[in-house]
Amino acid sequence: MNTILITGAGGFIGRNLVSHLRHRDDVRVLEYDLGGTEADLRRGAAEADVVFHLAGVNRPRDPAEFEAGNAVFTANLCRILAELERAPRLIASSSVQAILDNPYGVSKRHAEEVLARFASDTGASVAIYRLKNVFGKWCRPNYNSVVATFCHNIAHDLPIQINEPGRMLELAYVDDVVAAFLKEIDEPSRPKGSLVSPDAIPSYSLTLGDLAERINSFHEMQLSLRVPDFSIRFNQQLYATYLSYVEPERWQYGLDIKSDTRGNLAEFIKSPSFGQVFVSRTRPGITRGNHYHHTKTEKFFVIAGEGLIRFRHIEGTEILEYRVRGEDYQVIEIPPGFTHSITNVGTTELITLFWASEVFDPDRPDTFYFPVDLREVP
Repeated sequence: MNTILITGAGGFIGRNLVSHLRHRDDVRVLEYDLGGTEADLRRGAAEADVVFHLAGVNRPRDPAEFEAGNAVFTANLCRILAELERAPRLIASSSVQAILDNPYGVSKRHAEEVLARFASDTGASVAIYRLKNVFGKWCRPNYNSVVATFCHNIAHDLPIQINEPGRMLELAYVDDVVAAFLKEIDEPSRPKGSLVSPDAIPSYSLTLGDLAERINSFHEMQLSLRVPDFSIRFNQQLYATYLSYVEPERWQYGLDIKSDTRGNLAEFIKSPSFGQVFVSRTRPGITRGNHYHHTKTEKFFVIAGEGLIRFRHIEGTEILEYRVRGEDYQVIEIPPGFTHSITNVGTTELITLFWASEVFDPDRPDTFYFPVDLREVP
């Protein structure tokens, strides 16, 4: 079993790494964070087989704190390990800003140099990750992450400020960072003193304006019901991040229910990439439908009650019938060119889940009234 020491365990990336490691029974995790003493750090260093060095300073009140919180603290960690004659595998988080000459970048570059000397002097295996702008759940808003700030403010109906909507961002998702870190435990084959390419972790490029537009669309989803294309991994990751900032009282929301003598109906979700889903409740003896589509296709799924679904080719006379019950979990395909209907033939309410291959467009509905029963044709 590996004993793992995580410095900065209470920070954004540290918390996410700890939460992933909790699922494993082959590691023991020791956490060190702000408020810890050198004695605490020494105790952890004395036992660690692997050290994830994530502690650092990125937005101090005094710029001098960059050097103390990044380079000097890293030097102290390496000194303690050397005094203990310990050379654990050491994985450190740095920043792509380490190539820049601003106070933060310089302090991270100095920390990298300390780690490289430690690897050279002790033979320890060191991996340094120059991380891009990392986003994800638990990141502190209104601090140093534009994603966290936009997600928090939009989720709370607060304004956001965009001075340069065309400015490009390079973003990496925290779970992708954690996945790379976990590989350092499971596949420790990297050369000693290695500076890991920023491209080792998947990243995304987009403008500040695009980022704000996507997050605003998430905020509007409860009313628009429109979900983004989640086959795009970034959309899935960004929505998960946004939702982590929504307060619990906003997790529950109602749908627009349309009622008439037949029962009621409500749309649930919509997307240009997969169409839309809606649900209906139909009273006993009531029929819905009696229409056909030229291109739109549908699926009917009765989840409670008993229904009779009938079809007739719009050029034919033969009627096809399918009896469905909620307890059977049967799905009925609705092909184009067949007029169709669904009737509640049970004694209780019929609850049906519908999927349509396209979002309903009142200007191009592709829905034409035509009774299944020829005796009802005008």
